[in-house]
Amino acid sequence: MVWLAALAALAALAALAALAALAALQGLNKAVGGSFSDNFTLPGTQSLTGLDVLKAHNPAAGGYATPVVLHDAAQPLTAFSSQIGGTVSALQGLPHVLAATNPLLVSPTTAGPLSADGRTAYITVRFDIPPTTLDNDYLNGVNQAVAPLRAAGVEVEYGGPLGELARPQPNDTLSEGIGFAAAVVLLAGFGSILAAALPLLAALVGVVTGLAWLGLLATAFTFSTVSPTLATMIGLGVGIDYCLFLLTCHRQNVMDGMDVAVSAGRAVATSGRAVLVSGCTVIIALAGLWASGISFVGKLGTAAALTVVTAVLSALTLAPALLGLAGRRIDRYHVRTPVAEKAPDTTENKAGWHRYSQRVERHPWRFLAGGLVIVGILAIPLFSIRLGRIGDGADPTSFTDRRAYDLMSTAFGPGSNGPLTVVVNGTRVPPTDWNTLVHQVTVALTNLPGAASVSPLQTTTDGDVLTATVIPTASPQAASTTDLIDHLKDSVLPKAVAGTAAHGYVTGTTAVQVDFADLLTSRLPLIIAIVVGLAFLIILTVFHGLPVALKAALLILASIAASYGVVVAVFQWGWGGPTLGVNGTVPIESYVPMMMFAIVFGLSMDYEIFLLSRAHEAWLRTGDPHHSVAHALEITARVITCAALIMTSVFAAFIISENIVVKMLGLGLAVSVLIDATVIRLVLVPATMTLLGKNNWWTPRRLDRLLPRLDAEGHDGPGSGSSA
Repeated sequence: MVWLAALAALAALAALAALAALAALQGLNKAVGGSFSDNFTLPGTQSLTGLDVLKAHNPAAGGYATPVVLHDAAQPLTAFSSQIGGTVSALQGLPHVLAATNPLLVSPTTAGPLSADGRTAYITVRFDIPPTTLDNDYLNGVNQAVAPLRAAGVEVEYGGPLGELARPQPNDTLSEGIGFAAAVVLLAGFGSILAAALPLLAALVGVVTGLAWLGLLATAFTFSTVSPTLATMIGLGVGIDYCLFLLTCHRQNVMDGMDVAVSAGRAVATSGRAVLVSGCTVIIALAGLWASGISFVGKLGTAAALTVVTAVLSALTLAPALLGLAGRRIDRYHVRTPVAEKAPDTTENKAGWHRYSQRVERHPWRFLAGGLVIVGILAIPLFSIRLGRIGDGADPTSFTDRRAYDLMSTAFGPGSNGPLTVVVNGTRVPPTDWNTLVHQVTVALTNLPGAASVSPLQTTTDGDVLTATVIPTASPQAASTTDLIDHLKDSVLPKAVAGTAAHGYVTGTTAVQVDFADLLTSRLPLIIAIVVGLAFLIILTVFHGLPVALKAALLILASIAASYGVVVAVFQWGWGGPTLGVNGTVPIESYVPMMMFAIVFGLSMDYEIFLLSRAHEAWLRTGDPHHSVAHALEITARVITCAALIMTSVFAAFIISENIVVKMLGLGLAVSVLIDATVIRLVLVPATMTLLGKNNWWTPRRLDRLLPRLDAEGHDGPGSGSSA
């Protein structure tokens, strides 16, 4: 008994040490941690090349433009000319401001900067760096500059990138709390109340630790504002999952009469391997996002991978220590009698998963057809997916950029929120050809389809570059605006500069966003190929079964296609978007499919390895291919279902976030996990494996000799199936 007391004391010290280290890390993060901003660059794209040309030849006209919108419902803004002049001068004096334009001193047009009734106007402020990269304290100077106007009763709203900087900092504490509470209920339903608390505590410690490291990394690198939320979502999900797998193994051992301390160690030595393999798989998948070639996306993957790392470490260190502390009291406080995982002969199992597994074994074709029909129907909307950038018009009215968007749309039309700048670089055009170039560009921009207005051509002060402003008829996120940009890039400007040495570009915030979406769309097939290939290699290496590895890769594609379809139906088609707080229909944020694919792949591998390990073990022991699949389904279905419901609840809780991208990711990941753990893992996987029979574990003899021998859960016995 003395050595048991010593082990308990050691476990307590380990838990206290982990919490003390976390407290120190959090303190360091609070003291020197960095901030987050939405900044990305796309070197080599035509939009940024055009911006560089404009900045080189006329710095005051280049840079990153953002409107400061003014509105007074009672009287024309000319009554506030002195305050507007003072505000413009104050804005021009701020750091990083290249120029600020007084709307009362510019000839008004149908697109601005002063409305026909004189009650709405906008000051165009140009920055030398993206405003979203500035510190939130920078807003104090902007607020001071517009203070005289606000004091006079004029409504002042910030649009564009400056409005994004002025948004409230993401605070998804409520979402995290709801997801956490739902997980408590689901875990309590799994059996023991004390057993429910331990995985939650270990997962929470892992997430908080990962976020602290992310904050410290943000001092040196720029991470998106959505990064902490994304990291929290994935960290909580996998953290609870991993601890639950260890807990399941530990409780089984204790029920079998094993000593508590030995059981905790055995759980780490067996299920801990599966946790490590699964965690590494998720991390590798997230690292694969760097294959996009876009640092913005790669850093999102890095942020999520940080909390996966800390979740794995917490599961393998803190969780066993907590299990040791709990001792045999782990099941003392329970809401129902705990059921052993490997007890298929119990009354509960015979009434539930036992019968279901036998039904799948008897009618595999029926289940295969049913699963494919469900996945096929859910995937239908995917064929109409449109990637893009979600505009300010979809944000809540509590955001200043949304209010600025509405004011601009009412006074000047929705396209005024996304002006396009046409830049024609004529540096190498001989003087004799200059008039020809001007005439060709003017004609090309006349009666432009999809454009509400086109300003007259202007020449930069050095006389080498032509510029014009094109206002689309529709909002920046509309498909017609994207079509207009593509038409300008691919057809209008090439024809306009034909026969000359000039080059034409379309730039501006909206054009940059379209280029970003186009680039991600072109890289998405590469990411999919990498991730699917990775799934195939991992399953093949672990189980030495060529058909089962191919099946895993194909079913991951089916799972993600179905979840993409649901996201498109809700947000792009509007089937429930307004209910979720989305204003109208929106395109799918360009990087969401890429993030979803990497994350869902990693999560699906949790359940795939968990199920296949049991099936492979039974196959090696009995040599009965059909019984081994039914047995694996019978003993893992409850754990997989419970783990999936926990993860689904964590992800779904983020749907209430005010950030639409977070809503989209939350819904997409929740649906993905639900589909993967039910239709894929409990229907299609056992049905296909039953139909394949002993061929599941077939591998060509030469390939079998080349593959390394890995054991996902540390079971004794051969590491591969039969080969030919």
